[in-house]
Amino acid sequence: EFQSTREAKRRFLAAYSVMLDFYGIKLLDKSGNVARAPNWQERFQHLNESHHNYLRITRILKSLGELGYEAFKAPLVRLFLEESLCNSTLPNMQHSVLEYFVYTIRLPSTRRRLLRFARQHYRPAHAFLWGPPPKKGAGGSIGAGSSGIRAPAPTPEQHRRVEENTASASSRINVSSHDAILCQDLVGGGIKGLPDLSSYEAELQEPLMLISGRRERSEFS
Repeated sequence: EFQSTREAKRRFLAAYSVMLDFYGIKLLDKSGNVARAPNWQERFQHLNESHHNYLRITRILKSLGELGYEAFKAPLVRLFLEESLCNSTLPNMQHSVLEYFVYTIRLPSTRRRLLRFARQHYRPAHAFLWGPPPKKGAGGSIGAGSSGIRAPAPTPEQHRRVEENTASASSRINVSSHDAILCQDLVGGGIKGLPDLSSYEAELQEPLMLISGRRERSEFS
């Protein structure tokens, strides 16, 4: 139905052109060829630093294929390969373009042609490996087929969780062995000059057990 609706196709291409312009790219013709837009320097700098946009680009590429514009994928992926590998204007995109963008292309011959181009310009050359993104097996191990590119750094959300766990661990109460012995002496009346505290022994039994347990964990940690 989408392919038979001229207005829907027109709006889709208009939206695609707007998104390309946001990334500093312009749509040249109805064949899907693309090139740098006049604002490419500013937009490329932003794109290189905004990793969340890479997932959006993957979705755009997949949408092109689903809506009948499979031929539009290769020119865009080729441009990203050139900018990330040859011109170093988008170095942070290398991982995404080689692990994801290329593999949205359905035609094997087109995909292989782009991978050959990437292999020719990838540095260091010996680190380039052919294959789709790595997959985790049943045991959680990484399967074969990685392109050999280092995975991206942890997201801010992951950093936040690590910081919260660290803060939680540092806020735990540490009781020294001296404090535990002192409490035991108080309960047993071992310190001279103090009243008999045996009547409070039952009330202090549970706190002493907690202190003793924390002391043992502190000594073995």
